Amino acid sequence: MRIRKYTETDKAQLLSLWAEAFPNNPKHSQPLANLEAKLKVDDLIFVAEYENEVVGVCMAGYDGHRGWLYAVAVSTKHRRLGIGKALVEYVIDSLQQLGCIKINLQVRESNDAVVQFYASLGFDVEPVISMGKRLV
Repeated sequence: MRIRKYTETDKAQLLSLWAEAFPNNPKHSQPLANLEAKLKVDDLIFVAEYENEVVGVCMAGYDGHRGWLYAVAVSTKHRRLGIGKALVEYVIDSLQQLGCIKINLQVRESNDAVVQFYASLGFDVEPVISMGKRLV
């Protein structure tokens, strides 16, 4: 397995992986729109590749102070092989190299397995209120 930055040749596989991993995404959060919007801002999209197949992806953000992990996914047939852990650790290291001092992420409250996954990587549930305002 190799982890690297996203390239345009990954597009079809990445979109397919996100569609598999997030089948119930709301209309305002569709894979193609998310990818195109992200690439207008920066290139902090990382893929895990195994035998020439994109099997994991993590879109990251960095505002000069805090980092974010978005849309982290591993294909269902490649889960529980350490790919998600390796991918998240790689992205954390990449953000640290940019000067990032804290990384945030959001998980749906009902997704206990993913909460446990991030807890195993040292993430803690913080006593904060996450607020949002959808503009579309």
